[in-house]
Amino acid sequence: MSNANREAPPSAGRAGIKRELPEHFRDYRHVWVFIELERGEVHPVSFELLGEGRKLADKLGIQLAGIVLGPPGEATQHAVAEAFAYGADLVYLVEAPLLADYRNEPFTKAMTDLVNTHKPEILLLGATTLGRDLAGSVATTLLTGLTADCTELDVDVDGSLAATRPTFGGSLLCTIYTLNYRPQMATVRPRVMAMPPRADKPVGRVIRHKLSMTEEEIITKVLGFNLDRQSAKANLAYADIVVAGGLGLGSAENLQLVKNLARAIGAEYGCSRPLVQKGWMPADRQVGQTGKTIRPKLYIAAGISGAIQHRVGVEGSDLVVAINTDPNAPIFDFAHLGIVTDAIRFLPALTDAFTRRLSPHSHDKLAS
Repeated sequence: MSNANREAPPSAGRAGIKRELPEHFRDYRHVWVFIELERGEVHPVSFELLGEGRKLADKLGIQLAGIVLGPPGEATQHAVAEAFAYGADLVYLVEAPLLADYRNEPFTKAMTDLVNTHKPEILLLGATTLGRDLAGSVATTLLTGLTADCTELDVDVDGSLAATRPTFGGSLLCTIYTLNYRPQMATVRPRVMAMPPRADKPVGRVIRHKLSMTEEEIITKVLGFNLDRQSAKANLAYADIVVAGGLGLGSAENLQLVKNLARAIGAEYGCSRPLVQKGWMPADRQVGQTGKTIRPKLYIAAGISGAIQHRVGVEGSDLVVAINTDPNAPIFDFAHLGIVTDAIRFLPALTDAFTRRLSPHSHDKLAS
């Protein structure tokens, strides 16, 4: 691998480490986005990445392609159509019954065969459970670099992908380059990038590719599918309003103040990383770069200091309201509205005010 880490801006300090791209990689072109299709549904992160991929492709003067892997049928064709609706110039399609359920072997085979045949310059995948599994095996098979959980994507002056991600436990941001290998791969977590506008337009150019694999070659077998009922309990990533608490609340019992406010305004509730580490809340309620990345219309943070790993996970919010006793807390550096007070005393008063002013179905108006 030839990944270079640094803390300088993308345009600085790489002359000494840049080497000539090998001849056999020089015809790799275009930006690809994996359209994550599972059980008939496209994961929204795919559309978010198409929006980001569009920016990269336009800067480089190349095309943006969607990659759809799935079984023959209406759902797969719908995924193809949606890729065009969200900005793809063309779609590479692999349709096969073996792709009905996600299994690493056939999906890796389909993706690596596509890459070796059509040679993309950049390949982006969502940092979901499926996307992380697929990205790692594809990068390993292709012997290329992969930057995981990126918070920003850009292109350098020489056209290289500049992938920025938190490091050292979220205390620093570093930009990583895959200088001498192709494709340049990166994963991005849901809600890190903004959702692009959807535009109805006809299906464009679709390039079909056959999957050269049989069921006998696949070790993993799907015996059945059981829905994880717990996964639907927290929907932080796509909530319009989120209320979260931190160590400033003092005790696990005081998290009930956060839940009460969330209930009053129709919000999801969450917490910062230290509370999960203390066992005060489950991990699926953690907000931040190492938990859930959110982009709500309103985010209320009570007793949260605002370390960089938390900032990275919430700074896409339209409105950030911070409540903290420390006027020098880092969260006030990026909050739109800061309230210096004791959250334990302030939250009940705020909840009471909202309860008196809002009807049971008014939270949609609050989030509009």
